[in-house]
Amino acid sequence: MTAPLVLGIETSCDETGIGLVRGHELLADSVASSVAEHARFGGVVPEVASRAHLEAMIPAFERAVEKAGVTPRQIDAVAVTAGPGLQGALLVGVAAAKAYALALGKPFYGVNHLAAHIAVDQLEHGALPDEAVALLVSGGHSSLLLVHDVTANVTPLGATIDDAAGEAYDKVARVLGLPFPGGPPIDKAARDGDPEAIRFPRGKYHDGTLDFSFAGLKTAVARWVEARQAAGEPVPVSDVAASFQEAVVDVLTRKAVAACADNGVDDLIIGGGVAANSRLRALAAQRCEAKGIRLRIPRPGLCTDNGAMVAALGAEIVKRQVEPSWLDIPADSALPVTEVIVRSGEPVTT
Repeated sequence: MTAPLVLGIETSCDETGIGLVRGHELLADSVASSVAEHARFGGVVPEVASRAHLEAMIPAFERAVEKAGVTPRQIDAVAVTAGPGLQGALLVGVAAAKAYALALGKPFYGVNHLAAHIAVDQLEHGALPDEAVALLVSGGHSSLLLVHDVTANVTPLGATIDDAAGEAYDKVARVLGLPFPGGPPIDKAARDGDPEAIRFPRGKYHDGTLDFSFAGLKTAVARWVEARQAAGEPVPVSDVAASFQEAVVDVLTRKAVAACADNGVDDLIIGGGVAANSRLRALAAQRCEAKGIRLRIPRPGLCTDNGAMVAALGAEIVKRQVEPSWLDIPADSALPVTEVIVRSGEPVTT
């Protein structure tokens, strides 16, 4: 029997993603990014992102359908990110998904953005293990999760108490005069730098929790750079980038491995935009191998926000014949990761 064809829509931040997935097979992944429109502001502007989603939605959908070689009528279910994310941006995707589901007469599923970042790994490495720890790192989230069932049972283990790792990258990039978003240019600059040149602080490194803190690190980098500039000395951008990046990935990988050990889990999944970082991938592989942990990280193109991840989670939900969402569900900017599927309209979490 042929697996259902699931449409996934992602608009939680600055990328309009449309994915089409059948089972664990990715048929199309169309992404339209508005990053260039935010670059001059040094960060994402919610209103600009929302308007960009409105403009990109239909063209991205048409490209995905054409690439997959299917017609809209062949779609069996529609899944969309209902949260967390930017409220206005989420509303565009949720409204579009409701419209497609209603027009096509297909079931509609509002799903959790964080769970989708876990589910997307199935498109590259097959079915998820029965139990895993997930490290999700992006501009808005730095979280450790215990995953028993990506469609129904995800337990928070730790999260950032201030800046997420991706936010710290963006802010440090600005200090160093590198472009927005900061992740790729810092990763590139760090390849020519010495990660041991400067010993930047590692927040909450030895505190015994699985939480993160990157605000102090960001401030330490800014003060170090300001001190060099005040003294009339050149700023070694590559060394600063490498040392900053080493501090971030050291904490992330150490706590991820500790989460596996604390919970008796042998599988670690890393997802989110920062999971595309080359040093994070290398250090995670090194530390997991040393501890006998199986590491799963999707290819970089599936780490950033995309419709494929939403479709992948939707496909798993449909496979399990889960009851669809009602068409009155809201977009929830603060949707907790424990709520993988939003079923009926509730007051938006504040």
